[in-house]
Amino acid sequence: MKDVTPLTEGWTLRHGRDRLPAQVPGCVHTDLLAAGAIPDPYLGTNEADVAWVGRRDWTYETEIAAYDGLHERTDLVFDGLDTAAVIRLAGEPLGAVRNMHRGHRFDVTGRSGPLAVAFTSAYAEAGAVRARTGDRPNAYPEPFPFIRKMACSFGWDWGPTLVTAGIWRPARLERWSTARLARVRPLVTVDADGTGRVEVRLDVERTPAGAHRPLTVRARVGGAEATAALPGTEGTVELTLARPELWWPRGYGGQPLYALDVTLHDGTSAAAPPLDSWTRRVGFRTVHLDTGADAHGSRFTLVVNGEPLFARGVNWIPDDALPARLTPARYRERLRQAADAGVDLVRVWGGGIYESDDFYAACDELGLLVWQDFPFACAAYPEDQPLRGEVEAEARDNVVRLMPHPSLVLWCGNNENLWGFRDWEWEEALAGDSWGEGYYLGVLPRVVAELDPTRPYWAGSPWSGSWAHHPNDPAHGNHHDWEVWNRADYTDYRAAVPRFVAEFGWQAPPAWATLRRALGEGPQLAAASPAMLHHQKADDGNGKLERGLARHFAVPDGTADFARWHYLMQVNQARAIAAGIEHWRSHWPVCAGTVVWQLNDCWPVTSWSAVDGDGRLKPLYHELRRLYADRLLTVREEEGGGLAVAVVNQGAEPWSGTLVLRRTAVDGGVVARAEVLFAAGPRAVAVVPVPDGLPPSAASAKELLVAEADGLRALHFPVRDKDFAYPRPDFGVAVVRAGAADPDRVDVVVTAHTFVRDLLLQPDRLDPAATADRGLLTLLPGERATIAVRGWSAPAPGAREGADPAVAAVRAALFCVEPA
Repeated sequence: MKDVTPLTEGWTLRHGRDRLPAQVPGCVHTDLLAAGAIPDPYLGTNEADVAWVGRRDWTYETEIAAYDGLHERTDLVFDGLDTAAVIRLAGEPLGAVRNMHRGHRFDVTGRSGPLAVAFTSAYAEAGAVRARTGDRPNAYPEPFPFIRKMACSFGWDWGPTLVTAGIWRPARLERWSTARLARVRPLVTVDADGTGRVEVRLDVERTPAGAHRPLTVRARVGGAEATAALPGTEGTVELTLARPELWWPRGYGGQPLYALDVTLHDGTSAAAPPLDSWTRRVGFRTVHLDTGADAHGSRFTLVVNGEPLFARGVNWIPDDALPARLTPARYRERLRQAADAGVDLVRVWGGGIYESDDFYAACDELGLLVWQDFPFACAAYPEDQPLRGEVEAEARDNVVRLMPHPSLVLWCGNNENLWGFRDWEWEEALAGDSWGEGYYLGVLPRVVAELDPTRPYWAGSPWSGSWAHHPNDPAHGNHHDWEVWNRADYTDYRAAVPRFVAEFGWQAPPAWATLRRALGEGPQLAAASPAMLHHQKADDGNGKLERGLARHFAVPDGTADFARWHYLMQVNQARAIAAGIEHWRSHWPVCAGTVVWQLNDCWPVTSWSAVDGDGRLKPLYHELRRLYADRLLTVREEEGGGLAVAVVNQGAEPWSGTLVLRRTAVDGGVVARAEVLFAAGPRAVAVVPVPDGLPPSAASAKELLVAEADGLRALHFPVRDKDFAYPRPDFGVAVVRAGAADPDRVDVVVTAHTFVRDLLLQPDRLDPAATADRGLLTLLPGERATIAVRGWSAPAPGAREGADPAVAAVRAALFCVEPA
């Protein structure tokens, strides 16, 4: 049987004469941080102080001991090298690499001695390639299109410029004899009658001594077993299961996973000695992308196991700008947060990486569908060598690596490059030079069709399906909506119904404790401080934040009243995303999905995320839990005039009942009331017109419409916040300690004496480790709400009767909308 020796110990990092201990897997930045040689680039403006790291060459070194065992062959295997490097053993070159996104294997049989992996600066490598291919248009002034490396290493409008180098994924020695499993491709399908099939396609590598030996492959899954002779280097084993349990996205069914075991044997039967083995978990399900024409254009609807889905999605960026630091636990925590927010689809964005198997394994278990971009983003990419060969090699590596995962449901060619060619003045600048179209419409669909025909491929995001339509045509294919954030008001999301919204977003600063950790105390905690602006990477980001807020609220002074500025920016983010999702969900099945930009951050930064760079939840996260729940109420303005309540039911059971409608004065008085029956079928939307006399007048500053059903509520305000006559908020606060029954829980009970809009408890102001189970709350006079806080050791009540320092602490951490 094959023998595997991890190469994790004994590495050093060398630059010139300087040597440091090195961690493998890891990168230069993490090794320098561990040695105290650089400051934390995530704090203050330290990012600029470590820019030199990415412009130098670095060498990793260790020792390969002599081998005196019986195996015929020894391979040196790297799962990921970042990025351009020459590998030498005992001073002799083994090979050169130039792609972060693929693995590499070298035959080192009979060889030993010093092993050196010498990395060239990614800037130098990209510059050399650009000199050969000529320049190309790019959304950012960095050379990432000229090197197959994580594009956002070079910075993005939410990320730092930290150009990494290193052995970023595991390295090992593999020793084997006769033959090994070089590639295993399980094609998992389900017939119309429910029969499950696994077609295991195999490639083996043989030693010279094993070139003509008979081999047998055995495969097993879910109690089914099959064997096949392997006379050459390729073969197929077919397995059949009678009606296996289907894998479903979360909310639609379970996520049963079946272990698929493949063993290579030296001989003519499965009883012969094993040479190599391969095990993965697979799931049985069908997936189809419905792009058929209809009265509204052409659809973009994911269909799993025959069930059309409204995708409740989030965009995923690398969760750390130094991705070697990501762990299985970190992936699971972040993806669990997504699932808990009602998300059922995660789009792995094209400026990042093909994630670790740990990421996809967690999605398999959590029922999160994965849309995987190939890593191309926001630039024209040359199709010349050496890039073209690397692109095909990495695509083949990763399609094969990821195809066992049932969560993976869509391959997508790129992010915004087809759109960029048409709208960003690339065509004239290119003057006929290649720019990536040959990848997205040629190489990549060919590779997917050859290796993984069980999944759909789509050329880009956005993409309308052909050049017959504009690439970002909302009536065809998938659509990105950035015009609203960049130039308009978030209420303009309601002006259109795209077929699928794959990107849209609104910025907000991270949590208060995250800012304090990243910026420190004092004058840097201000909207326009040098450190705050350093952690705002978007073009005119603060300007767009303030213009967007000014349409709804008076903009607080970002220095004198930074706490309120911070709160209102977070409110505006949640309101913006709610405006889009409520509108688009109410128009299912014309619109078949929303993918919020973005779930996560890779460092502490003002961005579009719902979970900030320290893993803390913004108010947007809690709002997503409401917006992505199976049941949702929203009030919408109809094209012909008047209001309607959309009763959105994404559950498997019908939803019927009584919709209670109230025209309510701001002081709590009910001006008019009606009860209307509704019935929304499974996975359907019922639109209920609001009866005459219920809507407040269009200019009313003192009335709102309240719609309620089965504990859910939707509010409609006829005017914007700055024009609404909010009373001075008045509410009571009590702190209830759970005690021994649940010692980590403290309940904050808020009782509204007046109308209270968008009340927010910022738990990290109580303790950086504290969390709350709720975000923004709106209470009518007399209503009460309980917020469960964990991770806070609330102080004991004071000796004076009625004195409770915990209440004072809570009041300092509570914010709400106040009158203009």
